[in-house]
Amino acid sequence: MIDLLYFAWVRERVGAPRERLETQAATVMELIAELKQREERYAWAFGDLTSLRVAVDQELASFEAPLAGVREVAFFPPMTGG
Repeated sequence: MIDLLYFAWVRERVGAPRERLETQAATVMELIAELKQREERYAWAFGDLTSLRVAVDQELASFEAPLAGVREVAFFPPMTGG
């Protein structure tokens, strides 16, 4: 089981701040593809990956990051400083 966390507009589009998911996905990109097949709200949330960042077990990661042994994946928009 992997805990998925959604922040900012990603949370608004998915309609929940978090969920727990059983997945066979090997990478974050495979997980996203799986989510997009579930429901239209996920397809909308993950439609433009250029405006999305991901953290795997609280470390920034790429969409090609492996999921073996991972407990948590978080999705959020790019952060800006100020």
